[in-house]
Amino acid sequence: MSLFDYAVRLHREDPDSPLFRDGEPYPDDGQHRGRKSRPRGPEDPRRRGVDVAAVLDAHFADPSTAPVDLAGAFHDLDVPIHPNEHIAAAGCRVDADRVRETGRWLVRYATDRCAATVGLALLGTVWDDDDIALIKTIGLLSNRFGPLAAHALERRRGGSDALLWLAERVTGWGRVYVVESLCKVGNTGARPWMLRRACDGDYLNRYFAGNVATAAHLHEAITGPNPDRELIDHTGLLLTIMADSGGMGITLDHYPPAPAVLQAYCEHAGRLEPSASRFVIAAQLAEYLHRAAAERMAWSEGGRERVLDGYLALLDREDWCAVARAGLAAGDDHVTWLAGALAPRLGLRAFSDALADDQHPEGRRETRSSARRAG
Repeated sequence: MSLFDYAVRLHREDPDSPLFRDGEPYPDDGQHRGRKSRPRGPEDPRRRGVDVAAVLDAHFADPSTAPVDLAGAFHDLDVPIHPNEHIAAAGCRVDADRVRETGRWLVRYATDRCAATVGLALLGTVWDDDDIALIKTIGLLSNRFGPLAAHALERRRGGSDALLWLAERVTGWGRVYVVESLCKVGNTGARPWMLRRACDGDYLNRYFAGNVATAAHLHEAITGPNPDRELIDHTGLLLTIMADSGGMGITLDHYPPAPAVLQAYCEHAGRLEPSASRFVIAAQLAEYLHRAAAERMAWSEGGRERVLDGYLALLDREDWCAVARAGLAAGDDHVTWLAGALAPRLGLRAFSDALADDQHPEGRRETRSSARRAG
């Protein structure tokens, strides 16, 4: 079975969701399993893709060859899965129609992932909107084909709509590649999705969360008068991801609107009904406001303390405490982690018998001020 037909078959089983486990194992898995089946790359990374380009040059130099002749030509070579200048140059040295014909055949019919990858790379060097359906379909196998599919689509008119379609149907590394491309193309039609659904909670979201906040104008959206609950909840998720993105993506202290966005999120979240996930996010952000990184933001005088007090007041509300306790009793993993890792430092009443007496509001005020002083 070709990789393309395999992607089509899996997609039809659940057209609106990502492929289970990114479609792995692929049909050619037996030929690619284990260290011995993985060709070694060159010692000089700048030469990666040179041997693939040499095969393409020899193929295109002979007018009698057909795309099918390349079906098994790359299996023993180190084939890059990211855009490669040597392979792109090989595609640019030949008539575009022949490159397009070869790329289309390899993507559509190749049964070996290496050949299909080279075909997708070739389609990234030519411009034809008729290739969009082909590119986005093979892109569903996103861990392998996501980087080249996203690169090819971001360079095409109409490609941003295909990127948005693909973004809804990929996870893990594939989501990183596609969402980063969406941020680059700046399609205003993708902004509502980016503001509400770009992050799915995966650890790899840290690579692009800050780019989403910037490209989608999060500050403008969340500081508006009536943001919807999906926007509010996704903003909270974005903020917690950016708070822990050091070494991977843009962090909150490198995001200039962070103080205003943190304040706006707290105010809007307080108008929603409490839930375990909202409690955990609010606690994570309150903990972040204790950190030295938060002090580096451009706060107005006393601004950080006021916003921190807002989060602690929210976490101290009886209806929010009740939801947190219920989550803990039900064994919710996130609430259980929160109760052990952050609650003691923040003095959260929801998890402290000593501070759980609703009849002592002075004690609750002392809890909030003590937590703020601890920061």
